[in-house]
Amino acid sequence: MTKSENEKKRLRAVVENSFPITQEGDMPRKKFYRSRAHCNPLSHNNTFDYPSHSSEMDWSTHYPNISPAHPSEKIAPTVLDIGCGFGGLTIALTKLLPNETILGLEIRAKVTEYVRLRIMAHRKDNPGEYERASVLRSNTMKFMPNFFQKSSLEKVFFCFPDPHFKKKNHPRRIVSESLLSEYAYFLKPGSGKLYCITDVEDLHNWHVKHCRAHPLFRELTKVEMDEDPCVKAMYNETEEGMKVERAGANKYYAVYERIVNDTERTLKITAENFFEMGQFGVSEGE
Repeated sequence: MTKSENEKKRLRAVVENSFPITQEGDMPRKKFYRSRAHCNPLSHNNTFDYPSHSSEMDWSTHYPNISPAHPSEKIAPTVLDIGCGFGGLTIALTKLLPNETILGLEIRAKVTEYVRLRIMAHRKDNPGEYERASVLRSNTMKFMPNFFQKSSLEKVFFCFPDPHFKKKNHPRRIVSESLLSEYAYFLKPGSGKLYCITDVEDLHNWHVKHCRAHPLFRELTKVEMDEDPCVKAMYNETEEGMKVERAGANKYYAVYERIVNDTERTLKITAENFFEMGQFGVSEGE
């Protein structure tokens, strides 16, 4: 790097540290918020703020201009875009599902701030719109029970998650037997749906294997998926999906419905066996 390049880099750092990169209400520029594509969800467990119980979570700061239908009710998310990235699907779902409350969840701080600013800019430019969209920085694999209540969610999206190719890193995958039990707990029986899409065939096969084997989920048929407008949005609206499209690669997806009748199916999940051997640092003898 030449002396002049070093000086330019120093001046950029001074400017970026002296003033906000994006003024509140302005549309952020993605180049200032780029971050590593993925983050290890099993580390940095103490860097997130979260309530001790889901009933303590106040969502009014996320949706300040939304009033509940009844005074006894509270505003809370009903649709989650987990690993929302730069928020393409989160924004699209707000228009597609005007009666739902959309929340993007992202583990990376810079990317979360980008989505927050993007939503605020949309609200400013379109008064009265995008009020039902928000974003939260969190580690979903760890803290989902701290934010959401039983049977409170209509839809959960997993779009192009980290494939964690190495076998030793498979416990980091966002879909597993134990985590599916958790998602089933939060999804509404009979209407709640779990959406998965990836450009990695091996990861798709992993999703299919675990979701089909789980007793509380039913795989939707192709006809059912074709009739669901959320599938088209999931396929087309994410930044990662657009990148895959430009590369001419394949996208693999499936949708699973939370079934109603679970009284005859006893899930033997306890505090002692929730984590499988090798998951989340659990080893024999612990």
